[in-house]
Amino acid sequence: MTGLFFGTAGVPRSTKIKSTQSGIERIAELGLGCLEMEFVQGVRMSEAGAHLVAETAAKTGVKLSAHAPYFINFNAHESEKIEASQERLLQTARIAWLCGAESIVFHPAFYLGDSPEKVYNTVKKHLRETLTQLREENNGVCIRPETMGKLSQFGTMEEMLNLCTELEGLGICIDFAHWHARTGGFNSYREFASILLQIEEKLGRAALDNMHIHVSGIAYGGKGEIKHLNLKESDFQYAELLKALKDYKAKGIVICESPNLEEDALLLQATYNTLLKTG
Repeated sequence: MTGLFFGTAGVPRSTKIKSTQSGIERIAELGLGCLEMEFVQGVRMSEAGAHLVAETAAKTGVKLSAHAPYFINFNAHESEKIEASQERLLQTARIAWLCGAESIVFHPAFYLGDSPEKVYNTVKKHLRETLTQLREENNGVCIRPETMGKLSQFGTMEEMLNLCTELEGLGICIDFAHWHARTGGFNSYREFASILLQIEEKLGRAALDNMHIHVSGIAYGGKGEIKHLNLKESDFQYAELLKALKDYKAKGIVICESPNLEEDALLLQATYNTLLKTG
């Protein structure tokens, strides 16, 4: 993968027809490079539809990923909720694979009053079962648990990196805004660089060559994330992040989750390209 590609979480707001195909075409018109398909309320795409999406993405050169439904909790205390969570992740991976997507992102779990260590082991067990199933189906999509913004959610940087070292077929989705909201820190060049260094040390250079990143402005409080904001309405130091990504020669896709979607995606891309030119 050469360099960083910038795009939106879902169909750009300026897309006239609100379909994934039209969204991909609009991404290409805007001069952006990627789109994350949002299946957050459930996977509602047919196999035939997925093949059309794959054709459109191939024709335009737009890179695809997908976000699994929010209703996933690999630490649920009821077995039927665990099974439903596994099925939702499988459904997303199957459709995403048909679409030609390289990765799928998901929110792994809530602590629900359990110790972080117990939750980690529970999530690892159920996630391993899901990954085994996908391997049996020859599904090559990369499954990426996301760093989470609320203190009630399983998803610290350490938890995600450790999962990736222990489970084959797992990547990571770094949501830098989430991590900033969760910690109240990690909003400077030095701190962003420390994350990239940690990824390289834990997962190897290959992980920096194939990143999946979420960026947005963010509002936060004592319990972490409150809501996403547009970049210029928040304290998030996106230019510092982009400088760290440039200096560490990170490659992959950067998905903008700001409410204004393509406006901030274009801002991120323009800022990054300026940094590349100025060295």
